[in-house]
Amino acid sequence: MKKTEKSYVGWYFLLIVIVLYVIIGLLKIEVLLPSLRFSFKIIKNIVPVFVVIFALLVAFDLFASPYSVRKYLGKSSGFRRWLIAIGGGIISTGPIYMWYPLLKELKKQGIQYGFIATFLYNRAIKLPLIPMMIVYFGLKYTLVLAMVMITISVIQGIIFEKIEGGGFL
Repeated sequence: MKKTEKSYVGWYFLLIVIVLYVIIGLLKIEVLLPSLRFSFKIIKNIVPVFVVIFALLVAFDLFASPYSVRKYLGKSSGFRRWLIAIGGGIISTGPIYMWYPLLKELKKQGIQYGFIATFLYNRAIKLPLIPMMIVYFGLKYTLVLAMVMITISVIQGIIFEKIEGGGFL
């Protein structure tokens, strides 16, 4: 498929699902209601994250220039950009796919894949879950695991940058 051609597969799938829901709703509404409740519950949980990410995208478009992004997150910013990637990944919340548009925008602004990989890797460290992890596994294990994950995330980011820059492969 050429890049300029538009695919309607997603819309066809959505239409088929809606038609199936209508048919099932007409035949057995009691089967359909739990599914609809579950769907609305998921939507209710996702909407706040959509709003936050959308607000971040708008703020990013309004206030961040390609120059400022490269200054604070580009290669020339040194170790600070790794700290931003680590901290941003750790404090980010919500479903990962909600962050993809913002990361794509950062990529357009000149951020390398190493920063993105480090950010995504550090999403596995969740601050609200650390106390529970300490209770189950102990403080020493939790700290060692977090430090290993942070260290490996930076190594992974450097590897991505080398590959992207033609340093490897």
